[in-house]
Amino acid sequence: MRAVHPIESRSYEILRSRVDLTRLPPLCRAVTERVLHASADVSYVEDLVCDEASLVSGLTALRAGAPVVADVEMVAAGITDRTAVCRIRSTPPMSGRTRSAAAVHAAFTEVGPGAVWVIGCAPTALSELLILDAEPALVVGLPVGFVGAVESKAALRASGLPAISNRSAKGGSAVAAAAINALLYQDGNR
Repeated sequence: MRAVHPIESRSYEILRSRVDLTRLPPLCRAVTERVLHASADVSYVEDLVCDEASLVSGLTALRAGAPVVADVEMVAAGITDRTAVCRIRSTPPMSGRTRSAAAVHAAFTEVGPGAVWVIGCAPTALSELLILDAEPALVVGLPVGFVGAVESKAALRASGLPAISNRSAKGGSAVAAAAINALLYQDGNR
């Protein structure tokens, strides 16, 4: 059972007093609340793209022990209830690919289909995942940046893969980790 600190409880009270998310289905609400909590940015309410069926798919896979793969160590460090596979340090650069894209490729050869992918830093990592035949259980696609972030997230949504994303250039490691943590905390920990 995850212990919730009083500061976190108070933060959620404040958040809920400022924005009403009761219209959202349960998992979408949990993800949105955790992203708002992690970012203190209520504009994510309109920016996030969550699909309850995709989140159910991801949660089912997590409960069945699906591996979680992170694009960078900052994302992996933020995932608090599961050890994430992250190959950014151990993967040498590949010709024509960023290090993040090469690490996603290396991680896929290790975990195979059915993993939950958490991309919070590198748009090129998300783009690489989309060209692999990864058959993910869920993709948390929230890379940040002015180059390629919006486009890679739009490509993720167009792919039809089960996903969480957002429409803008914002995102990042903390937001991506928060989104997956919201699912990992679903077994009565809050």
